[in-house]
Amino acid sequence: MKTIVVYKSKYGSAKTYANWIAQELGCTAENVKNISVKDLMQYDKIVYGGGLYAEIIGGLFLITKNIDLLKNKKIAVYSCGITPLDCRDYYDKMVIEKNFKNGVPENVKVFNFMGKMIMDELTLVHRSALKTLKKIMSSKENPTEMEKLLVDLCDADGDFMDKESIKDLVDYIRN
Repeated sequence: MKTIVVYKSKYGSAKTYANWIAQELGCTAENVKNISVKDLMQYDKIVYGGGLYAEIIGGLFLITKNIDLLKNKKIAVYSCGITPLDCRDYYDKMVIEKNFKNGVPENVKVFNFMGKMIMDELTLVHRSALKTLKKIMSSKENPTEMEKLLVDLCDADGDFMDKESIKDLVDYIRN
């Protein structure tokens, strides 16, 4: 059974996870910009990963827009973000809704990993967006728990990646 890991990475988290996963599975990791759906048709198992930006998994449209063509493939999708894993229920629901409009297909399983956010590495656009988000959320009179969390996450600065977290995804693809 042929397996490929495909990723889209802006700041490196999705690429790092892709390389870790590919190493564990004994396959290659490829940047999504070098892969077409025609390429994916050669594989039985596909792992796709990308960073989260406003709950959208970067580049996932390669999978979602071709899901009918890929219906006989075993697919694992992972996202990288900085929302703490113990707070992810609400957030994960939003990620699923925004990325899989018709629900997650039977042949797809979604995983979420902690990424990194190093303030000095962020683009001006991303730093400005965080500043604006923090200002909006901080000005709310009665913020929800998620809104409070978003304010805190705007100040997150660090590498939260964990190689051990890939175990369930690797096991899913192997079995």
